[in-house]
Amino acid sequence: MVDAVKSRSTAGHYDASYANFESDLYAAIRREAFGEDLGQNSWLTADELLRFVPHLALSKEKKLLGVACGAGGPALKIAGIVGCSVVGIDVHDKAIEAAQSLAAKSPATRSEFRLVNASEKLPFPKVTFDAITCIDAINHLPDRPAVISDWVRVLKPGGRLLFTDPITITGPISKEELAIRSSLGFFLFVPGDYDRKILADCGLRLILCDDVTENTFQIAQKRRLARSSREEALRKIEGDASFEQQQHFLEVASRLAQEHRLSRFLYVAEKPF
Repeated sequence: MVDAVKSRSTAGHYDASYANFESDLYAAIRREAFGEDLGQNSWLTADELLRFVPHLALSKEKKLLGVACGAGGPALKIAGIVGCSVVGIDVHDKAIEAAQSLAAKSPATRSEFRLVNASEKLPFPKVTFDAITCIDAINHLPDRPAVISDWVRVLKPGGRLLFTDPITITGPISKEELAIRSSLGFFLFVPGDYDRKILADCGLRLILCDDVTENTFQIAQKRRLARSSREEALRKIEGDASFEQQQHFLEVASRLAQEHRLSRFLYVAEKPF
């Protein structure tokens, strides 16, 4: 019964978030939290994205896959910067609807967004993409070795994989804190060396591993405050239980990141020729 209630709450959170993604209310929260609204729903800022882009080694003739792309804003931003084509996939239909709407207004015209469960084998032939991104979402995919192995399958030789793992355990965490931090869906918490090992086991060459935890602390704090100042309107859309759950989630996420007990790491790896 508890799992059923949690599943309904999780679905309600994503449905409300993406169904209202382009509303003035949610856009104002993103601007206040992120500084620049890319159409993101993670810990990613525009400045951070600009630092990520060169690691992808993309150009106009290349093709990017955005895994768990959400509303597609960051993938479209990358495509707009380098001129590449982009395919974005997500398991939430409201997210794909929002992404398709953003794409229609974006100068990055070579884009496609599809409803795909990234936990399963991807519906693409091998060696299809020149780069793959998964921003703050790999933790929602249960079988990481199988997932990354399939990413390697669809990645071209010399292609780059870039992902952020936002819930790497780097300090003591209580049962209650873990429960709150994972209250918005499935979360896979891993130890510090886990991702390095999986990348090596899948035959990828690690190019970069960087601690980018500060963004989690800053964005979680700013989003909580931005939402708090619009509490009445959000409660009408999300409901009291969901609003309070998200506020508690952001409070705990900010504290764990600030104290570096739960860290966020950037990984960039390359598929050998």
